[in-house]
Amino acid sequence: MRPRRYRTGRNRLGAVTDVAIPVTGDPDADRLLVDDPLALLIGMLLDQQVPMEWAFRGPFTLRERLGVTGHLDAQAIAAMAPDELEALFLTKPALHRYPASMAKRTHDLCRHLVDEYGGDAAAVWRDASSGEELYQRLRALPGYGDEKAKIFLAILGKRLSVAPPGWEQAAAPFSDTTPRSVADIDSPESLLRVREWKTAQKAMKKAKTD
Repeated sequence: MRPRRYRTGRNRLGAVTDVAIPVTGDPDADRLLVDDPLALLIGMLLDQQVPMEWAFRGPFTLRERLGVTGHLDAQAIAAMAPDELEALFLTKPALHRYPASMAKRTHDLCRHLVDEYGGDAAAVWRDASSGEELYQRLRALPGYGDEKAKIFLAILGKRLSVAPPGWEQAAAPFSDTTPRSVADIDSPESLLRVREWKTAQKAMKKAKTD
């Protein structure tokens, strides 16, 4: 089956939308990642110590539990009591292997977006003048370490046509052609290639950056 494609044009991420990130196994959850900048940021935040499919489906599940029909709202999430958000993460099936910790990180991320970007997640990258500036903005997000910031930058550059000058250098090595991460997934076949590459790296006791 060919990967599902979405409407052509520009979405709230400021990116061309004739693209797909088919990582979750659910077309609606995949579409949310392309259409909603906060969903993509949260999915990347959750992408650790759990399968990619689980992590990137998290924003869609969170939206369902919030009773939201449109996009996720950073201001609304930031305004929630932390224990209220934690309860949504803990509801079975849990949103993550470490739901309480990830609920706190999600809350912190949304508060940062409200404080620094007026709640507009796409503003993190919309006017970045260079790849290095964009990397620094991503690196400053709660829960985003060096590797996570570089992978997200590679997602923007490879999948969503958000490619400020120098993004390849700033995202290296995740900007290369090796199937290292979710940034390299544009079809079910590429998802398998990424998973196989990661398995091989783990067998050789190598990291994703090797």
